[in-house]
Amino acid sequence: MKPTIYDIAREAGVSATTVSKVINNKGRISEKTRKKIMQIMEELHYQPNVLASAMKGKSTYTIALLIPDMANPIYAQYLKYIEEYGQELGFNIVMCSTGSDPDKEAKHIALLRQKRVDGFIIASIFKNETVLKQLIQEKVPIALMAFERSELPVASVTGDDYLGGYLATEHLLSLGHRRIGIITEEETISGKERIKGYEKALLNAGIEVEPSLIVAINDPTIEGAEKHARKLLDREQRPTAIFGYNDVLAIGAMQAAKERGIIIPDELSIIGFDNTVMCKIVEPRLSSVAMPIQELGRKAMELLVRQIEGNDNTKQRISLLPELVIRQSTAILNEK
Repeated sequence: MKPTIYDIAREAGVSATTVSKVINNKGRISEKTRKKIMQIMEELHYQPNVLASAMKGKSTYTIALLIPDMANPIYAQYLKYIEEYGQELGFNIVMCSTGSDPDKEAKHIALLRQKRVDGFIIASIFKNETVLKQLIQEKVPIALMAFERSELPVASVTGDDYLGGYLATEHLLSLGHRRIGIITEEETISGKERIKGYEKALLNAGIEVEPSLIVAINDPTIEGAEKHARKLLDREQRPTAIFGYNDVLAIGAMQAAKERGIIIPDELSIIGFDNTVMCKIVEPRLSSVAMPIQELGRKAMELLVRQIEGNDNTKQRISLLPELVIRQSTAILNEK
């Protein structure tokens, strides 16, 4: 296997960032360190971006990040860490929002390929199967982030959505809740996994899953969640707790509850997913399941850069563990 930037860093006893700065002739590096790195590169016969050079004549040191929804703050967090680590390695990041529209996905990919980006990080969802399979077939460097396609030969880094759904539901169950609604987004792999975790937690607690408490929506906005949460809350036997597929949907449920004068968390507990900045600015502050966003971004960049350099054809699939962040929107069930 050809040596990578990480192999050079390990041999030299420095960071991958330092090696990248030497390769790109950027930053302040001591002459002693520079010579040491150059010597190791020569000994290992390292040639940066061989694949990119062969395919495109010259690397642009640009990576495209495709996201489905600019309005969801989780994607700003993705960009923050991908951009930070990308710059350390000498890459610029360009971000495009697809709106989960297959036509927009195809147009963005075509335009970005014309501009000779070195590779793509695709976050959360990608609906255009034809384009995705074409990229894979043509061996374009790709890393999926926050979702995976196990049936396709493509690298991915995800949080464990199943475990996240289980943790959120188990937390509500531990507070005495038995009628737990869930508002999720239609046709997403992560949504399906979080529902599986939700159902498993209920079954482990000896509670039968009630399909009518599972609401899948095609408008994953605060307004869309608010509309569907009203239907849950207007039931004769309304849920005492609601699990939002993400923080946006959870906050929509909070809005619907406040409209009806339902006190959170005294009369209704609500938990979200992603642990975005929104959790700390709503009232009461939102409990949520946190994914290791910084590590997700770093691993996605590592997977992609290895492909760009032509040194990784293994199509690794990495899964990271979530954790529960408890705030004021969840509380022990107050049975009157």
